Amino acid sequence: MLAGLDPEQRSAVTAPAGPVCILAGAGTGKTRAVTSRIAYRALSGDIASRHVLAVTFTARAAAEMRSRLGVLGVQGVQARTFHAAALRQVRYFAPRLLAGRAMPELLDSKVRVVTLAAAKLGLRTDRTAARDLAAEIEWAKSSLVEPDEYVVAAAKARRETPYEPARVAEVFVAYERLKRGNGVIDFEDMLRAAVWGIEEHPDVAEQVRSQYRHFVVDEYQDVNPLQQRLLDVWLGGRDDLTVVGDASQTIYSFTGATSSYLVDFPRHHRGATVVRLVRDYRSTPQVVGLANAVISQARGAEARLRLELHGQRRSGPEPELRIFTDEPAEATAVAARCRALVAGGTPAREIAVLFRTNAQSEAYEKALSEAEVPYVLQGAERFFERPEVRQAMIALRAATRSIPGETPLPAAVVEGLAAVGWAPDAPPAGGAARERWEALAALLQLAEEYAATPEVLPIGEAATVERQVTLAGFTEELARRAAQQHVPTVDGVTLASLHSAKGLEWDAVFLVGLAEGTLPTTYAKTPEQVEEERRLLYVGITRAREWLWLSYAAARSPGGRARRPSRFLPQLDRSGGGERAGAGSPARRAERRRPQVVSCRICGATLLAGADRKLGRCPTCPSDLDEELYERLRDWRQRVAGAQRVPAYVVFTDATLTALAERKPGRTEELVAIAGIGPRKVGLYGDPVLALVAGATVDDVLPAENFGNQSVNRLPSPEGEE
Repeated sequence: MLAGLDPEQRSAVTAPAGPVCILAGAGTGKTRAVTSRIAYRALSGDIASRHVLAVTFTARAAAEMRSRLGVLGVQGVQARTFHAAALRQVRYFAPRLLAGRAMPELLDSKVRVVTLAAAKLGLRTDRTAARDLAAEIEWAKSSLVEPDEYVVAAAKARRETPYEPARVAEVFVAYERLKRGNGVIDFEDMLRAAVWGIEEHPDVAEQVRSQYRHFVVDEYQDVNPLQQRLLDVWLGGRDDLTVVGDASQTIYSFTGATSSYLVDFPRHHRGATVVRLVRDYRSTPQVVGLANAVISQARGAEARLRLELHGQRRSGPEPELRIFTDEPAEATAVAARCRALVAGGTPAREIAVLFRTNAQSEAYEKALSEAEVPYVLQGAERFFERPEVRQAMIALRAATRSIPGETPLPAAVVEGLAAVGWAPDAPPAGGAARERWEALAALLQLAEEYAATPEVLPIGEAATVERQVTLAGFTEELARRAAQQHVPTVDGVTLASLHSAKGLEWDAVFLVGLAEGTLPTTYAKTPEQVEEERRLLYVGITRAREWLWLSYAAARSPGGRARRPSRFLPQLDRSGGGERAGAGSPARRAERRRPQVVSCRICGATLLAGADRKLGRCPTCPSDLDEELYERLRDWRQRVAGAQRVPAYVVFTDATLTALAERKPGRTEELVAIAGIGPRKVGLYGDPVLALVAGATVDDVLPAENFGNQSVNRLPSPEGEE
C-alpha cells in the first residue's frame, strides 16, 4: 500500500487516527494520498470501510475516489458530495422526522420561485435578475444568515447586491414563505434538515454516528458555514477527521465558501497532524516555477498556508508571454498556435483556452472556427446560443427598419440594444446580470471592429475597399458567425472560464486576456477580492502539464484605449527555451532562474516595459519627481559627459535620471535596484550620485582637477547596462 508514495504522501497515509490536515498543492497527488490513507487503515484493520464517509464537492470527484478505492481492494466506503450524503440521510429518516408526512419535493432551481416571490412584492424581474436574487439567497442560506440578518450581513461581507439589500431581504422572506406554502425545499433546506434531524433527534444522531465514524473531506478550502455545521453534527465531538485542501486555490468566496476552516484547522483541532504535499507531478518545473512566482506575492489569510511546489517532471518549454495590439489579434494568434499544436500531434482534447469571464469566449469561438480547429465549451453555452445574445440579434434586425442607414454603426447598435434593456454605462450588480451586460457589450465591440476593418475583395479585383458599414450589414455578419460556430463538435480544444477549469488539466494551456480590468476584474475592489483574482490566475497556471501561454491585448479593439497587463503577471525570463542541455550550459542556468516580478511601487501592478521597470512605476501613476534634484543630476551629467567627451546618454539616460530623482536611493543597494544601473556604473558614478541625492552640489562631487582623468575606455557602451 505504501509502495511508490513519496515521503510526504507516506506521512499522510500513515498518520495516526485523529484530526489530520493534508495541505495539498496542485498536482501533488492528493487523491492518491487520501484514498491510500483510507485503504491503508481499512486493510490494516484500523477501521471498517463501511464506517467511512468521504465527502467531495463534485459527483465526478466522488466517482473517482470510489474507483481508486476499488482498485486498492476496498469496498463499502461512502464517497458522496455534501448534498448527496445529506439527501440520502434525510430521505432515510423522513418517515421518522416527518411523522408519516411525505417528504417535500426538492427544487432543482430557485429561479422560478424567486421570480414569483419578487412579483408578489411588485418587483418585476427578468430571468437574469432572478438568477442574481437566487444567488444572493443561496449565499445567505449557505452562510447561515436569516432573512432578518441579511442587510447587516451583506454590508459586513461587502456584497454587491442586485437590488438594495433591504429589498433583497424582502424577496428572501417572500421566497421562504412561498416554498413553505408549496411544500418544497431547496438544497440548503436539505442540508439544514440533515443538521436538524441530528441535533434535535437523539435516536437519529445515534444511528448516524454509529454508521459513520471516520470522515474525509476533499477541497476543504471550499466548505461554507452550512456544510461545516453539517460536518460538525456528523462528528458529534469526535475527531477522526481527515481534511484535504489548498488555500491557494480558494476561488469560490462569492458563493459563501471560506478557507477559514482550513486555515484555522490546527487551532480548532488541538494536536492535529498537518502534512504538506509539495511535490508536483503534473507540471514541468518551468510551469511550477511560474506558479510559485505568482502565488509568492499573495497576501491575506490564505497566504499563511501558501505552498512552494517542487516540480518532479522532466524539464519542458518555458512559459510564453505574448502581447498583442488588440483582442482579435490575440484570438487569431491563439487559434493559429492551437492549429499548429494539433498538426504537430497534440490531441485537441489536450489543449485548453482559459479566460476570466464567459463573455470572452466569442472571439476564440470565431478564431478557432475560422482556423478549422474543433472546440468544445466547458460549463457555458456558446456565445451565439446564449438567450440574451439571440434576443439582441432579433432586436438589431428589427432596428434596421427604424434606424437611419447613415447612423454610425456603433451608435446604431447601442440604440438597437436599448430594446433589450442594455445601455453602455456601468454594468449592473449581480453576477448573472453583469455577465449578461458583458455579453451584449461584446456585440458592441464586434460592431466597432466590423466598422474599423476594411473588406478584402477577391484576387483580381481592387485590393481593398471600405465596407459599406450599416446595421443591416452587421446583422448579416452576426448571422454568418452564428452559423459558423454552431457546427457540432465532439473532440476539440476546450474553451473554459478559470472557475470552470478548476480540477481539470491539459497538456497545453492558453491563459488569455490577462489585462488589468479583466484579471483582476474591475469589480474586485477589496484586498480580499483582489487576492482571489490572483488565486484564479494561479489555478489557471497549474492546469498546464507541459506547455503554457500567457497573453493579453494592449487594447480591447483595434485603435482602442490602451490597457496595462495584469498586475499578477511576472516578468518572464524566456532565455533557455527549455532546451535539453548540460548542467553548466546557459539553458540549464536559465532553467534554474526564477521569474522575476517587478511591481509598481505606487499601485502594485506588474511592470513589463523597460522604461516602466526603470522608474519603478506605471506611466499613468503619479510621479513624485524631485525637480531640483533632477536638475542637479542633469547638470552633473552634462559636465561629466563634456569632460569625458562622450554623449550625455552614455553617462545616464534621461529615464535613469528621472528614476534617480523619483526614487532617491540612499544606499548602493538601492542604486543597483534601479533597472539598468549595474556594477560598472556604480563603480564609476555611484558615490557622486548618492552624494547628490543626499543634497551635495555638483561642485562638491566634481572637483575640477580630477575631472579629466577618468578613462573613457572604462565607460560602458550606450545603454550597455541600461
